Amino acid sequence: MKILTRFLTIVGLLIMFLTSLIPLASGRLLYAQVESGKLPTRKDIQPEYTWNLSDIYSSDDLWEKDFIWVNDNLEKYSQFEGKLGKSAEDLLSALKFDDEIGMKISRLHLYASLSKDLDLTNSTSSARFDRITALYSKVGAASAFMRPEILALSQDKVNEFMKSNDALRLYKQQFDNLFRTQKHTLSKEQEALLALSSEIGQIPYQAFNVFTDAEAQFPTVKGPDGKDIEISHGRYSAALFSTDRNYRESVYRGFYKPFMEYKNTLAALFNGNLKTHVFYSRARKYESSLQAALDANNIPVSVYDNLVKTVDENLQPLQRWMKIKKRVLGLKEIHLYDTYVTLFPGVKKEYDFQKAKQIVKDALLPMGKDYITHLTAAFDNRWIDVYETKGKRSGAYSSGTTFGVHPYVLLNWNNQLNDVFTLAHEMGHNMHSFYTEQNQPYPYADYSIFVAEVASTANEALLLDYLIDHAQSKEEKLALIEKYLTNITTTFYRQTGFAEFEQKVHNLVEKGQALTPDSLCSIYGELVQRYFGDEMTVDKEETYTWARIPHFYYNFYVYQYATGYAASQALVAKIKKEGQPAIDKYLNFLKAGSSDYPINVLKSAGVDMNSPEPVLQTIRKMNELLDQMEKLLDEK
Repeated sequence: MKILTRFLTIVGLLIMFLTSLIPLASGRLLYAQVESGKLPTRKDIQPEYTWNLSDIYSSDDLWEKDFIWVNDNLEKYSQFEGKLGKSAEDLLSALKFDDEIGMKISRLHLYASLSKDLDLTNSTSSARFDRITALYSKVGAASAFMRPEILALSQDKVNEFMKSNDALRLYKQQFDNLFRTQKHTLSKEQEALLALSSEIGQIPYQAFNVFTDAEAQFPTVKGPDGKDIEISHGRYSAALFSTDRNYRESVYRGFYKPFMEYKNTLAALFNGNLKTHVFYSRARKYESSLQAALDANNIPVSVYDNLVKTVDENLQPLQRWMKIKKRVLGLKEIHLYDTYVTLFPGVKKEYDFQKAKQIVKDALLPMGKDYITHLTAAFDNRWIDVYETKGKRSGAYSSGTTFGVHPYVLLNWNNQLNDVFTLAHEMGHNMHSFYTEQNQPYPYADYSIFVAEVASTANEALLLDYLIDHAQSKEEKLALIEKYLTNITTTFYRQTGFAEFEQKVHNLVEKGQALTPDSLCSIYGELVQRYFGDEMTVDKEETYTWARIPHFYYNFYVYQYATGYAASQALVAKIKKEGQPAIDKYLNFLKAGSSDYPINVLKSAGVDMNSPEPVLQTIRKMNELLDQMEKLLDEK
C-alpha cells in the first residue's frame, strides 16, 4: 500500500519541479553568457560544490547489498497474503514489512537517480537506475494484494484492530484515506480491467509528445543578426524575451504553424485525452472528471471553483499591467508575444554562487532562526550540486523526501539573477522535504502535490521583496518589480486561465459534445481576450494554444500552480505581519507531511483555499506592485 503511493509521489514531484521551472529556464536562455571552451568534468569542480552521495551510501557495494536484500525479501510478501484480516498483529506485521521495503527501495532509488543525473553518459549509473526501476515494478506486483485485501476487511474491522493494538494507530490516516475512496473502488475483476486499459489511456498524450517533440516541423526565420534560425521549443521561449520585436513576432507566428497545419489530428488527440478522463471518472462513479481528478488528494471541487470564480472577478490588475507594458514599450497594439519582453533591458548583474547563498539567507531571515540554521546546514554540507559539467542533467530540481536521508538539490549555475531565484525556489522544496522527513514517521514522510509548490514560491516571494527593498538604482527596482509582476501573470493568472479552459472543455465532452478545432479555438480565444482585456490584440495563432500545451493532458493539474502561489503569498504576508506565531505555524506546515489531508494542512497554517481571501491577497499584491511601478515611472 505505502510503497506504491510513495513511488507515484516521487515521480509526480519530479515532474512538477521540472515543469514549474520552465519560465526560469526560458529566461536563462536569453541571459546566460555563452563561454568558449569545453564544459568542465566532475574532477574539475571543487568537492564543496558537488553532492556528497556518501550520505546515502558510502559505496556502490553497500547500495548493491541493499538491492539484493530487497530483491531477496520480496517473496516474504506472500506470507501475508490472505491473512491481513486474521488479527491486528498480522495486519501490523504486514504494514511494518511493507514500510521496511519502502524505506530501503526509496533510498536505493535516490542514490541511483542522483548518480545517473551527474553523468548521463555513464553506463554503470544508467544501468543501476534501470535496475531500481525494474525492482519498483516487482515490489508493486508483490504488494498489490494489500490494498484490496484491507478494503475487503471493512473500516469497522480495521477500527476494531486499532482499538486492540495501539501500534496500528500509526496508520490511521492511511486507513482513512484508503476507505475514503472505497465507494470508487471496483471489484477485483473490474479493477484488473481498468489496470489493463491504463496503457491505452496514455496513447493520446504519448502521440501528442511524439508530434511536438519529434515530428513537428518548425520553419526557419531571420534572427536579429540576419542569420537563419530554425525555430525550436527552446528558441521560441527565448525569443519571447528578445527586445527585437520583429524577431519575437516572426518566431511566435512560425512556432504555431505546425499546430495550425495539423489542427485536426491534434484535436482528435485532445478529444481522446478528454474522453479518457471522462471514461475513468464514470467507471469509478464520480460525478465529473474534475471531482475524480481532485479526489486523489481529497481536494473539494469548491477549491477549484473558488479559484476560477475569484480570478474571473478580478482581472483588472492583469489588464492594467498590459496597459502599462503597451505604454512603456510605445506600441500601438500589444500582442501576446509582447508580454514577456523586459521594459528595462539595461539592468544586468552577475551573481556568483557564494554571493547568491548570502542573498538567499538574508532574504529568508523572516522565516526565523530554526529555518536559517537548517538552510545553512544544507549550504555547508554538500546538499547542492552547483555547476554544469559534461554529461550532467540540465535544469534544476529538488530530490524530494527520502526517509532517513536529507534531500538534495541539482543546479546548473550561470551567475545570473534567475539562478538566484532557482536556488531560493529549490531550497524551499528542500527545506519542506527536510522538515517533513525529520518530523514524520515513514508512512507520512512525503507531501501532496497540492502543497508542493507552496514552500518554493514562498521563498521566491521573500527573495523578491528583499531584492526590491535593497535595489541600488531606480532601474534595478523597476526590473525586479517587473519580474514579480511577470511571476504573478504566468504562475497565477495564466495557470488559472488554463484551469478554466480545462473545466469548460471537460464539461462539454461530459455533455456529449464533440470539440472541433474551430470550437476549441473559439473557447480558448474568448478566454484569453477576457483575461487580458480590450487592450490586448489576440492573434489567430494564440487561439491554437490548446494544441501545444502538454499540461492540458495532465488531468486538472495546472490549477495547483495558482493555488500554491496564492497560498505562499498569504503565508509570507502572515509571517511578515505576525512574526513568530506565523513562523511557528509555517514550520508546522513544513513538518506535517501527509499526516493529514493537504487542504487541512494548509488551513492549520492559516490559509483556507476554500475561501476567496488568499486568492484576493495575491491580486492585492499585484495592485500594490503596479502602484510602485507607476510611481517610479512617473518620477523625473
